[in-house]
Amino acid sequence: MGVLHGREAEQAVLAGLLARARAGASSALLLRGEPGIGKTALLDHVAETAGDLRLLRGTGVEFEAELPFSGLQLLLRPALDARTALPGPQRETLEAIFGLGPATGSESMLVGLAVLSLLAEYAGQTGLVCLVDDAQWLDRASRDALVFAARRLHAEAVVMIFAARDGEESGPEPGLPELRLSGLGPDAAAAVLDRHPLTPAVRYRVLAEAGGNPLALLELPIALAGEGGTRSSPGALPLTSRLQLAFHGQASRMPEACQTLLLVAAVDETGELGVILRAAGVLGAAVEDLSPAERAGLVVRVGADGTTIRFRHPLLRAAVHQRAPLGQRLAAHRALATALNSPEHADRRAWHLAAATTGADEAVAGALERTAARARERHGHEAAAAAYERAARLSVEPAARARREALAAEAALEAGDLERARALGDRTARRLQDGDAAVDARLTRVRAFAHFWQGAYTTAHRLLLDGAARLRDTEPGEAAASLVQAMHTSWYLGERQLSNTVERLTALPLDETDPFAPVASYLAHLAGDRSERPLPLGDTLTAMRQRGRVADQVLMILCGAALALGQDSDAYELATALAAEHRDRGGAGRLPTVLFFMAEGEVFTGRHRDAHATATEALRLARDTGQQQWVSQFSSVLAYLDAVAGRESDCRHHVEAGLADATATAMSPGAPWAHWAWGLLDLGLGRAEAALTRFERLTREPMRHHLCATRSTPDLVEAAVRVGAPERAADPLARFARWAGSVRQPWAEALVLRCRGLLAADDQAESFYLAALALHDHEGRALERARTALLYGEWLRRARRKAEARTHLSSALEVFDRLRMRPWADRARGELTAAGVHGHRPSGRVDGIAADLTPQELQIARLAAQGMSNRDIAARLFLSHRTVGYHLYKAYPKLGVASRGELGRLAEQLGL
Repeated sequence: MGVLHGREAEQAVLAGLLARARAGASSALLLRGEPGIGKTALLDHVAETAGDLRLLRGTGVEFEAELPFSGLQLLLRPALDARTALPGPQRETLEAIFGLGPATGSESMLVGLAVLSLLAEYAGQTGLVCLVDDAQWLDRASRDALVFAARRLHAEAVVMIFAARDGEESGPEPGLPELRLSGLGPDAAAAVLDRHPLTPAVRYRVLAEAGGNPLALLELPIALAGEGGTRSSPGALPLTSRLQLAFHGQASRMPEACQTLLLVAAVDETGELGVILRAAGVLGAAVEDLSPAERAGLVVRVGADGTTIRFRHPLLRAAVHQRAPLGQRLAAHRALATALNSPEHADRRAWHLAAATTGADEAVAGALERTAARARERHGHEAAAAAYERAARLSVEPAARARREALAAEAALEAGDLERARALGDRTARRLQDGDAAVDARLTRVRAFAHFWQGAYTTAHRLLLDGAARLRDTEPGEAAASLVQAMHTSWYLGERQLSNTVERLTALPLDETDPFAPVASYLAHLAGDRSERPLPLGDTLTAMRQRGRVADQVLMILCGAALALGQDSDAYELATALAAEHRDRGGAGRLPTVLFFMAEGEVFTGRHRDAHATATEALRLARDTGQQQWVSQFSSVLAYLDAVAGRESDCRHHVEAGLADATATAMSPGAPWAHWAWGLLDLGLGRAEAALTRFERLTREPMRHHLCATRSTPDLVEAAVRVGAPERAADPLARFARWAGSVRQPWAEALVLRCRGLLAADDQAESFYLAALALHDHEGRALERARTALLYGEWLRRARRKAEARTHLSSALEVFDRLRMRPWADRARGELTAAGVHGHRPSGRVDGIAADLTPQELQIARLAAQGMSNRDIAARLFLSHRTVGYHLYKAYPKLGVASRGELGRLAEQLGL
């Protein structure tokens, strides 16, 4: 085992990770540092000390980023036999990636779940160490899958360690724990240099120039010896460039045929010796020409059979490639394209042909477009964007170039590369020929979404409206698709923009057979007050589906519209169905959107425990998939749930996270929920004036049309009455009453009556409260009934009708205790005391047993109680089956059960 000078602290951290794996826990770590700082040496150290832990090791290659999942293939190939234990969709996804089966058309995040499951299986009973060097050069598809898996690790006995360079734009996303490496101290640097017999002057110079960089300490003495000890002064070049010069000097001393072979190896992205030798043969080099480079240690053979070669260091590979004359590089790419002549190498061949082409070439452009289409089928969207863009540059005809650039922009958007998508879209739009409506529509939506996800809501909205206007008469269905998307952007801008968009949508000359016709009729109810009651969402969905298929994005917008129209149950039912579909397809990336509608439905109907579990899962998924807008939204929903429970510190923490993404021109996506949560916290804790101020903020633009502004109106009315300023509630209540009259939902009418009871004179208030309670009893929303019963009980107690007050206050307290709404429970308990009931305690219902479960334990226990296996639960929740088992192990003692059978029986009692 090699000695690592000056890395004792880092070695201790890594040893701790290995110890955790041996104890059954999982960890992930990102090593960061400049080139040559010792990242690879530390990975070598982990591999040497892994002991009985299984080992997987891979390396990103600078020139492989255009081939989707190439990094994953090289890393996971030894573990592939373990795929037989995976659920069918995950197994099929992996087989498609590895070329062992057809493209599945599954969601991209299913790849990450399949990787997580494969790692858990391959770890077995001994554990696993997974090492990825030069992670900054992994192709995006591989990187996303591996990082998703790393973020979901918990109890699989897996350690994942990535090493990546500082200063690289790509690399593992933030969120993984990092260990940053700096230069060695003077004593350690001197110890590394002791292996070279140097004069004092040269030794001083190397120490000064290396700056504690271990690779420089090893390589600069060799370079100086080759230069006769003379060179420019220290610091004349950046250290990385200095090292590349040193490596190039070593390579340039090789025989010419050896240099040719090294160049082919540098241009190739896999290190497959057979391919490299076939290509080198085209250029006149043979296998024996590799020997000088091997003897000099420039390359080494790796793998059990020695059929792969690797450069001693990535900087050596870069030096060979970058310093070769252009003509030689082009010849190397042509030779590799010739060597890669089998169908399974079509994508690699296309890229080498493109690299060898200096002008327009339709044949090569067509090959690259086919490569892009295959990459897109496998969810390699970044690779697809690169291939489409390169194909566009090689296109002969302007129309073909525009079409391929539009496809590139679309793929870049799918990859999450918003800046690239926007730049490609804007550039193509400027030179797009008139009359190509399909390309125009595609570009408009790409540009709009790119602007939208970057927070430029106004620009995105304008693009969608302008695009719809151009298509209004020729392609009204396409125009409707743009306007439905514009409904989403308008939601962030204000009520006027929303109404204007709805008016444009309803004015389209849609054929009655168009699927967007019933969609437009339904969404029309969002624009102002309408005399007729909106159709139930279910009827709209039936009419829409009879006319054809509509994209999931439209269904999600209909979920939001249904909630805005008070059809909470219908919206929840659709969101639940969409969530099940996304889970089945492995759609972790899209799942947070529908989980948001589910959480809203659960909050609005008082199912706080369910809402907490949904929002907690969705927040973690949003973080793991890099969707910051949903991080903001779910943080704010959790803030609301903290507020009703009286958890002030947690509420403030979540509010801050929900408001963190605000800009000078746009509010944070989670702002409406955050302000409602903050106001509700103040109201529950008796700070009515502060609460009223918070609620009033929701009544102003750009939030007054949001669900939270509407649904918080009863809270605003209560706060206004408590501060003795009922006039401040007049306009909001009038607006709420108009809304309730248009949606015609009994629960909404009950809330209007409750508000009128709060504002009415004493001789009129009781009739409003009793009418509200009657509607609540019909609707069955226990929480809203409890809040009305509390207000009525308080009114009765003030009217000295204590016996009647006790009945209503007791029923309210039972609900508040069950839902753990401490501020409201304390208030009800205080009123009961004033009404002559002393020592009133929580009801102690059996469902309180489940209250100690974490949100994830609750979710898993519910699914296990339904008879689902650990593997099925893991697939549904995007976890490994070992993590599911771990959480069940923690949940059973809390529930007082020891088996799934007991859990099922208890679940019936608890209503899980």
